[in-house]
Amino acid sequence: MPSFLDFERPIAELEGKIEELRHIGDVNEIEITDEVQRLQQRIERLLRQTYGKLTPWQIVQVARHPMRPHCVDYLRALFDGFRTLAGDRLYAEDAAIIGGIGRFRGRSVVVIGQEKGAEIESRMKHNFGMARPEGYRKAQRLMRLADRFGLPVVTLVDTPGAYPGIGAEERGQAEAIARSIETCLALRVPLVSVVIGEGGSGGAIAIAAANRVLMLQHSIYSVISPEGCASILWRDGDFARDAAEALRLTAEDLHRLGVVDTVIEEPLGGAHRDPEAAIARVGDAVAAELDAMAGMDADAVLAQRRRKFLEMGEVSLA
Repeated sequence: MPSFLDFERPIAELEGKIEELRHIGDVNEIEITDEVQRLQQRIERLLRQTYGKLTPWQIVQVARHPMRPHCVDYLRALFDGFRTLAGDRLYAEDAAIIGGIGRFRGRSVVVIGQEKGAEIESRMKHNFGMARPEGYRKAQRLMRLADRFGLPVVTLVDTPGAYPGIGAEERGQAEAIARSIETCLALRVPLVSVVIGEGGSGGAIAIAAANRVLMLQHSIYSVISPEGCASILWRDGDFARDAAEALRLTAEDLHRLGVVDTVIEEPLGGAHRDPEAAIARVGDAVAAELDAMAGMDADAVLAQRRRKFLEMGEVSLA
């Protein structure tokens, strides 16, 4: 069943009417095609109006939509023969980060992604996409493996942030994230990252310090969640809407600031309304970036990535 956000209520009512009409038509054998078509046109107009002027807080809601395609959906659709490589070889396996080797449109790649889970059992298994230190150390292991064998790396970012539990802190969460960023920056193979939902804090950039950072149109990427920001600045989570405005966390804002290289347009009404189309667009965008870097030697790939991050926030006084 579809899941509607608060601001989608008028759309939900129209779609409910269509379902009622179809039920009546099936039961009474009444011709309803024209009326259904008219309602569908109204829905499309409403979607264009609504999604054409989303506020930052509404974009946060879309980025967190439960039916939005997750990492595992991208792995199934885009990577042939994907083989999972588990464990950090130091402590444990962390299901919040999935990684392995697969074929992407004719080339072998290493893929690393954050998985939130879809239903309650898988959400618990994947810890809602919040990785522990062993998850980031697994990511480092896989990136070094890619570097050794000359394989491009693709990362899929979707996390509210790294897990803040006591055990994670005891096992060196901050150090693991820092080392993961360091490993990204040291790679001599192309690294392409895509923010497919939430890009939260160090938990996101740990696998996103890439040559090219892509972002789905209605995803978010920020140093902190709006709720976390509100609790610090206003000491009240009810100010999350204000925090979302101030954080400049939307794809449009981040592209304008030069933090994100490419914004991938989502299907009308968000990726959750047409997951297959959204996934295909991500695949096309990643393929284009890998093709563009295919002729670069290792030194050029490394230098381009380092220059990209060193230039962020640079101010000219001339």
